Amino acid sequence: MILSGIALFATALLLGGMVFFAVAIAPLVFTRLPPEWAGRFIRQVFPIYYLWVLGLSAAAAVALLPLRGWDALAMAAVAALGVWLRQGLMPRINRLSDAAQAGDAAAKPRFDAAHRLSVALNAVQILAALVVLLRFA
Repeated sequence: MILSGIALFATALLLGGMVFFAVAIAPLVFTRLPPEWAGRFIRQVFPIYYLWVLGLSAAAAVALLPLRGWDALAMAAVAALGVWLRQGLMPRINRLSDAAQAGDAAAKPRFDAAHRLSVALNAVQILAALVVLLRFA
């Protein structure tokens, strides 16, 4: 019962935070701040965001492991993907953004593709957390 409560709480916090960031924070930043400020702000927020994703999905995975193996695996995959997004893709996106702003015409389409990939993978993480959360019902 305790493990189930921990898993439910961690998954709910994970999903809520991810949806709030995607629906409220990111759009507000890019519609209310000047582009140069928005980019700087987001670069500071994303490392923290991915730590949130990593910590809560890992906690949910550990709590779910003795209870529901497939859900634990799903949350472990969300955590692993969060590590790769934070440590691998995010720095690449930042480098491509810098290169595009410095006038490298080839960097812009590569930035766009990397950004689309990050958005799609984040949506996959949200969907996985939603499915696990709905399985509690």
